[in-house]
Amino acid sequence: MSVSSLITLKDQVVTVFGGTGFIGSAVVAELMQAGARVRVVTRQPQAAYFLRQYGNAGQVVAVPSVFKTAHDLAEAIKGSHMVVNCTGVLLDKKKVSFSHVHTDYPHWIAQACRKYGVARFVHLSALAVDRSKSEYAISKLSGERLAMQDYPSVTILRPSVVFGAGDNFINKFASLARVLPFLPLFGGGKSKFQPVYVGDVAKAVVKALQMPASQGKIYELGGPDILTFKQIYKKIFEHTGLRCGMISIPWWIARIKAFFFSILPTPPITNDQITSLQTDNVVQSGALTLRDLGIDATVMDAVLPRYLSRFHYKR
Repeated sequence: MSVSSLITLKDQVVTVFGGTGFIGSAVVAELMQAGARVRVVTRQPQAAYFLRQYGNAGQVVAVPSVFKTAHDLAEAIKGSHMVVNCTGVLLDKKKVSFSHVHTDYPHWIAQACRKYGVARFVHLSALAVDRSKSEYAISKLSGERLAMQDYPSVTILRPSVVFGAGDNFINKFASLARVLPFLPLFGGGKSKFQPVYVGDVAKAVVKALQMPASQGKIYELGGPDILTFKQIYKKIFEHTGLRCGMISIPWWIARIKAFFFSILPTPPITNDQITSLQTDNVVQSGALTLRDLGIDATVMDAVLPRYLSRFHYKR
């Protein structure tokens, strides 16, 4: 893949949904480095102010939206050359439900992209949504299908668990390891993951926008490390010096615990997440990957020390 075959993003107006989140902010930063003019659609414009540090004055602007109807999202897209959807939620709530965010949003965005003649649309989904039986996965897969139906040239990216300085996965368990006598190994900790670096996901979005050949395709994004839950815990211990026990919890007990946790405003684990954990989160054989986008995946050991140092145990 030669540089000349890539479409330039310089001065292109790229509208990003979910641009203030962990993955979205990395995507915005990468787009700005590529010279794009970025519009970040958000409920709270002030939440996007921190993104200004990644580019030149006026290169990123916040576009307010209430995110309730197809019209709301269409109005935010009007005037865009390209669109990226990074929205997603981990908990299914009445006001911010899986079906609304994971299914309605990509459906409405794809319709608006077609209506306004948007040149490129990249949609971030999640790995294993075509195999998992969780409501999270079902809603994500439904959103993918509607996006493809309404905008056939959409590029869909399915990242595995994403790690990086602001992640809610590695950081979460490192925090727990500091205060708990043991960490839970749901189902024996045998579930497999292929964690992918947030910087690589951001690069994948930019490459997907730049590469005409990526249109209408699905890419599965995973890093070079395939680890079980137990091995991920050990990697956290390795890079923090923390020592914490691990206890195996059968799936049926995990579901009972999740049932009682459900009364909390933000439960640490849900029944739907237990269902997700029962499907390995790894790239399938034969799938298009980061390498097909010209990206060499980053190993976890090259990144974890940078942000796990704050958890480091000093004897």
